[in-house]
Amino acid sequence: MGVFVYLPLVLPLSALPIARLAEQHLHPRRAARLLTTVAVILASCSLLCLGLLVVVGTAQLPGNPLPDGWSDDEVREAVPHDAFAGKASILALVVVTAACGFTVHRHFRFRVRAHRALRGLGGDDDVAVLPDAVPYAYALPGSPGRVMVSTAMLAALEPAEHRALFAHERAHLAGRHHRLLLATRLAGCVNPLLWPLLGALVYSTERWADEEAARVTGDRRLTARAVGKAALVARPVPGGAAFAAFAAAGPVPRRVAALLGPVPPDRGWPPALTPAGAAALVAAAGTTVSALSALNAAVALFLVLEAATPL
Repeated sequence: MGVFVYLPLVLPLSALPIARLAEQHLHPRRAARLLTTVAVILASCSLLCLGLLVVVGTAQLPGNPLPDGWSDDEVREAVPHDAFAGKASILALVVVTAACGFTVHRHFRFRVRAHRALRGLGGDDDVAVLPDAVPYAYALPGSPGRVMVSTAMLAALEPAEHRALFAHERAHLAGRHHRLLLATRLAGCVNPLLWPLLGALVYSTERWADEEAARVTGDRRLTARAVGKAALVARPVPGGAAFAAFAAAGPVPRRVAALLGPVPPDRGWPPALTPAGAAALVAAAGTTVSALSALNAAVALFLVLEAATPL
């Protein structure tokens, strides 16, 4: 395997330039999908190589259930610094598993609690108005998804601005933004180098919903005013950080400024001679090299272990 087993653990650094440039130069919908795809692929490659290192490290432990041949010198020579990397990878995999488990548990626990609280409200509308003095609004995914908004938030906005709020949250549900956010959060748990992509994704999903709200209302200034006013009064929902909220994600001034400008062009891959195009190429190259390195390491280790396993 050589150094190829380590490359996917550090190649996520190649995706960092695309984070800020994608949210600035790409249509929010394309930026969100690009960031999620890159994060998932890079995290999958990192997890695969971490698993390969765990196999080598576990084979060195006394009393392990693996074949004795897997701890031979020929196998250990396939991984540089196997003594340290093998044992460290075991601890790292435990931490990754715990972090991913906690993230998934928190996500679904909040969903279950929120849907349980909705049972007493009744009604078939996709908007649930909660009598609460804390102003908030967020999209609650499920079957069906609901738009959760407090009476305090509705009181802070004018009736015409309510339509922008509801359209924004419905866009989150229609775009399945909770899935994109959860996938990227899990990617960050697998490899902390991917965490910067989450911030860019949060902003991109909010901008995506902003543009949908502006399209539905037909008034970009009205939508911008609703976003700005909601940001002044909004409070975070305890346990609801995993979901998209109307004014919880920032920076709100950039969102307002974007809404006061023209509709962003919905073009495909940016031109290669632009900053966004160059960053996209770097991210694509890093993702490709990471996938090839992980595949090379997996095939190499498989062949080495197969040769070391007695028939």
